[in-house]
Amino acid sequence: MTKIAIVTGSTRPGRNNQQVAEWVLERAQQRTEAEFELVDIADFNLPLLNEAMPAAYQSYGHEATKEFSARIDEFDGYVFVTPEYNHSIAPALANALSYLNAEFANKAAGIVSYGSAFGVRAAEHLRGILSELQVAHVQKTGMFSLFTDFKDFAEFAPTERQAASVDPMLDQLLIWAKALEPVRAAVSVAA
Repeated sequence: MTKIAIVTGSTRPGRNNQQVAEWVLERAQQRTEAEFELVDIADFNLPLLNEAMPAAYQSYGHEATKEFSARIDEFDGYVFVTPEYNHSIAPALANALSYLNAEFANKAAGIVSYGSAFGVRAAEHLRGILSELQVAHVQKTGMFSLFTDFKDFAEFAPTERQAASVDPMLDQLLIWAKALEPVRAAVSVAA
């Protein structure tokens, strides 16, 4: 069965990100064609990138990196839930993505973003990073506004219109995650 991780994009205290990620997980789990699990980057306590070797070598010196690598490698695809900080993704997500390379390659990803402008700029910056990691990111994006989809900017309560934006992204993601299985198999045999 195809396995998809819903990956949090923030670790800051009081973050809205956990609520959004849990909501996405609950919505995704209504589907039967894949298994969905939450992966909270805060659980790995990844300090500012502290590996001596580039991620492409997979020569990890720290236990936290090894645990994060093993967890991310389990999945066929990802939904990255990213807030928009300073017109980009959260520093914690950029840091977490910088730790790994091969674990993401030839897999699919969807994006759920939120912010004052629906997190559009964060989603676009994340696409560039995912491309470098050889992740096939789908075109559709779930997007939410801090002004209309959060009560008092703190409690996630999406409008039905924005909630529905997640479904086409999941549709595309599941197709691409499945389609990339032979690519991963061919790369594995070649290695």
